[in-house]
Amino acid sequence: MTYEELVKNHAGEMIEKLVTDVVSKDAVEIRFEFEDNDQWSVISMFIYEEDKEISLRLHANERYDIYFGYYDDDDEFFEIIQPLTAEEIKIIPKGLQKLMKKVLDDEQGMRLPGNFLSK
Repeated sequence: MTYEELVKNHAGEMIEKLVTDVVSKDAVEIRFEFEDNDQWSVISMFIYEEDKEISLRLHANERYDIYFGYYDDDDEFFEIIQPLTAEEIKIIPKGLQKLMKKVLDDEQGMRLPGNFLSK
């Protein structure tokens, strides 16, 4: 299976893995980021030994996407971004959704205990 197929066909499982990872951390950071006219709040997990990043992003108008970044064998970096379906969004804990919306609205990141996100 390619990474593109993984992101396209298994976004729900990737969200579950991300949420499981971040709620187990002592502290989690929800960042505010922007590029050109687009702004989003983001929460990420890094798999350092495999040079991979999985992130969940919230954009304006309640638009979520899953981000997957990785390096190939030639050390070239690739990004795959897949919008989430309504069913995939339901996987995201309500507490995390509210906090990501707050970060986006306030245009300011926050750091909090990981177990706080599961509420």
